[in-house]
Amino acid sequence: MHLMIAFASTLAEGCVHTLRDLQLPQLSRLLARLTPTLRDEGDAYGLSMPHERALAAALGLQAADGCLPWAVRRARADGVDAGDGVAWGLLTPAHWHLAADHVALVDPAELGLGEDESRALLEAVRPLFEGEGWRIEYGAPLRWYVAHASLRDLPCAAIERVIGRNVDIWMPPDPRVARIRRLQSEVQMLLYTNPTNSTREARGALAVNSFWLSGCGVAQTETTAPGLRVDESLRASALAEDWAAWAEAWRALDAGPLADLLLQATRGEATGGEPIALTLCGERHAQRFEALPRSMWARWTGGLRGASITSVLEAL
Repeated sequence: MHLMIAFASTLAEGCVHTLRDLQLPQLSRLLARLTPTLRDEGDAYGLSMPHERALAAALGLQAADGCLPWAVRRARADGVDAGDGVAWGLLTPAHWHLAADHVALVDPAELGLGEDESRALLEAVRPLFEGEGWRIEYGAPLRWYVAHASLRDLPCAAIERVIGRNVDIWMPPDPRVARIRRLQSEVQMLLYTNPTNSTREARGALAVNSFWLSGCGVAQTETTAPGLRVDESLRASALAEDWAAWAEAWRALDAGPLADLLLQATRGEATGGEPIALTLCGERHAQRFEALPRSMWARWTGGLRGASITSVLEAL
């Protein structure tokens, strides 16, 4: 079993303070039995999130920063006939909020966008994309897909990088991005008076007034990763900077999946069973821990002299 935990830590001041009082006994016991192995170093301004990079490594995917082809993978999972050798991108319907000196992207989860509304909005923007030679397909309320040759190896920021932040700083200086920005502007104008948005606003919901493009590229051959599980239960509270909810989600992880992983680690040591791994992913880095053969004394002293949970998570 390989458990990968996304949003295990962030650089936000509230997160740092929360970590200092966060008690995670199962994680503490688990790390005392595991050895840190692979570490993926990055920074908070990388286009790809650390958990995306870690997942890509586990699946044998290789690409430059911001070019991991998640869109085509998700499109196929959503039942879209993605073809072979076609470059796809994920379009996330979004609300762009005009702040005092910049435009920020609101978490799309806050839209409460239903399928009928999403399909109606997609049909409204379809002519814009098809008129430029793009293919656009519906996958889910918050997942539309586009295919076009210009999306091959187009660097895009993961939407988690952009939520609540200035969208401009997350648009790479690539000439192809100019076309995306123009389409975003045209979508904004088209949806400004859209009947679906008028209905949404009448009931107090946010309008869908733009989109975010990510995960562009062509499908790659994946290696199998049996037992791999990516847990994103910390995502929503981390992005909302709701640190009380984030701490509660961590405690639920500790009592559930991490307790299960600890049990498997204990059984594996006793019986020589299947190996386990844990990857913790923060805002910059991802750190993998594995159950490697060690003497009981090394395991015991390693646990005593090991870093605290706080320092391990802050280092992400």
